[in-house]
Amino acid sequence: MRPITEIILHCSDTAPAWSENKTEQQVVDEIRRWHKEERGWKDIGYHYVINRNGHVMVGRPLDKVGAHVIDHNTGTIGVCLVGGRGGNENNKFDDHFTAEQRAAVLKLIDDLKARFPAIMKVSGHNEYAPKACPCFSVPAFLAEKAPAKAVRTSAAQSTTMQAGALQVASAAGAGVSAVSALSGTAQIVALAFCGIVALAALWIMRERLRRWANGDR
Repeated sequence: MRPITEIILHCSDTAPAWSENKTEQQVVDEIRRWHKEERGWKDIGYHYVINRNGHVMVGRPLDKVGAHVIDHNTGTIGVCLVGGRGGNENNKFDDHFTAEQRAAVLKLIDDLKARFPAIMKVSGHNEYAPKACPCFSVPAFLAEKAPAKAVRTSAAQSTTMQAGALQVASAAGAGVSAVSALSGTAQIVALAFCGIVALAALWIMRERLRRWANGDR
């Protein structure tokens, strides 16, 4: 398998109703015909085509270099969204594509990243050429997907500190239960053991507080 480091998104520049009366294979075959007959390529340029209903269709095999961005085909995967006619690079995703396509392309990106951990970038054709394709800003689109990270303003909000506090509380509860069930020398031994556990838990809390101070929140 060839090394893959990037996914590049495209559109088919077709009207919304273009694929309505076509089977999925006909959609892919039609784009393949454009690329072979009109451009002289040996196969469809894209590796995946995402139909209006969100179905992901296979184009050129992944182990073959695509033909979708000049000078950026090696090491990339080309993904085409059906639609985009009349759009420009400043449009929003929802201006031209369906909710089903949104869900499908995001899932495909996640699946490809899991399959090819070397993928470090997802971009749009318009980032490499003076074109509207894919008729939206890919960086802005992906930023919509990512939820804002909550800002923790105190150590009490830190998950690491909360986990440490839980450990201390658990150790104390277990110690009380164990000691109350014993007497004499056994009780003294149990108290000593509980003291050691409590000290260990406090040390963990101290380390987690240090990590908080160093930015691990």
